[in-house]
Amino acid sequence: MDKLLECQEEKDKLQYENYDLLAQLEEMSEEVEYAESHDILTGVFNNAALVDKLKTNQNQIYILLNVDNFKNINSAYGYEVGNETLKEIVKLLNIIKIQDFTIYRFCSDKFVLLSDQKRERYELNEMIESLLSFFNTHELLIDDDIPIYLSFSIGVSTAIGISAIVQAELAVEEIRKSRRNYFYVYDQELEDLERQQESVYWIEEIRNSILEEAVIVHYQPILNNHTNSIEKYECLSRIDHEGDMVSPFRFMDAAKQTKVLHLMTQSVITQAFKKFSKTECEFSINITKDDLFIGYLEEFLLKHCAKSNIVPSRVVLEILEDINSLNEKDILDQLESLRMNGFKIAIDDFGAENSNFSRLLEFRPDYLKIDGAFVKNIISDENSRLITESIVSICKKSGIKVIAEYIHDQEVLDFITKIGIDYSQGYHIGAPSTELL
Repeated sequence: MDKLLECQEEKDKLQYENYDLLAQLEEMSEEVEYAESHDILTGVFNNAALVDKLKTNQNQIYILLNVDNFKNINSAYGYEVGNETLKEIVKLLNIIKIQDFTIYRFCSDKFVLLSDQKRERYELNEMIESLLSFFNTHELLIDDDIPIYLSFSIGVSTAIGISAIVQAELAVEEIRKSRRNYFYVYDQELEDLERQQESVYWIEEIRNSILEEAVIVHYQPILNNHTNSIEKYECLSRIDHEGDMVSPFRFMDAAKQTKVLHLMTQSVITQAFKKFSKTECEFSINITKDDLFIGYLEEFLLKHCAKSNIVPSRVVLEILEDINSLNEKDILDQLESLRMNGFKIAIDDFGAENSNFSRLLEFRPDYLKIDGAFVKNIISDENSRLITESIVSICKKSGIKVIAEYIHDQEVLDFITKIGIDYSQGYHIGAPSTELL
């Protein structure tokens, strides 16, 4: 009988311990789940929870609150005061208790208010104006003796899904062009209209620039990492617009729409051949699908080679298109004919999105430029390093020379030289200029 009681007691003890263990595991699981969806500092939902919510693709109002000059608080008082300020912001947002809106900490000094309840535009405006007024009249006292005055730049989006993040960020950028402590509601129709107006504006400017010979070529040096000398240049088009040199990012779409992109390329070729007729340097000229479709390149280039006494092997044709999109037989035949005449071929911005190695080997370029996004982050980002090293390895085995763009400091230059990249280009080497080094 005593033995039975002893066994029962032992059984009860084990069950109790198991219950206790299960309870501990359940509690830990809840803590992990909470940590995955909540910001540790402020206790509100975090970025991951926000993205999950946006992925449901519900109609929503997305309000991004970006603290103005928050870095000044960290600089003046230290990060501990900065963190306390962020916690106080959440407390005040909870005091306001804006109906139907959930608070998220997006990142750093950015908070999001999200609601799936529809509101009229005037209601939304009144609500945000009240929020701004509330913070304007509340002084934050940190540690009872540090007064903090806050203002926000607020971007609002009513887009469905993840695009709301981008639209709200653009709205904040727009408001900060002219003021702080205000809000801007992203309007897709207005943005489209402004883009159309800008495009129409540049269409006319490009026509005038070509007529007035205002397309000015700038030359950016390219360093040979093995000899530490400048051996090449890339020719870059700029438009002289009211005394400012405007890059193609502003006018490229308009040039394509008006079918004058090839005229700009021809202007660059004419100026570049004249410039390099007095040197022995190699130089590259950017070409697009438009240039290849028209089919003028080979004759035009050979004419300028003869006129300037430049051998074709000094000329590199840098293809700006994704090589996966260049499948037309006529285009491939043109490239092969240009190569047979001695011109060299380079592929621009090769990286993760268009890193089709079989297509690369089919093109057999002389040079490959690694997408600058990888080079910029190569020191801090492991993925950038792995992708870059893989590209370099394939190119070495295939006899393709590699050029790294966006070299912005000596540390990056030393690193890409170490991993075997042949050439470097970027502002650390030299900025684009109308004169050669």
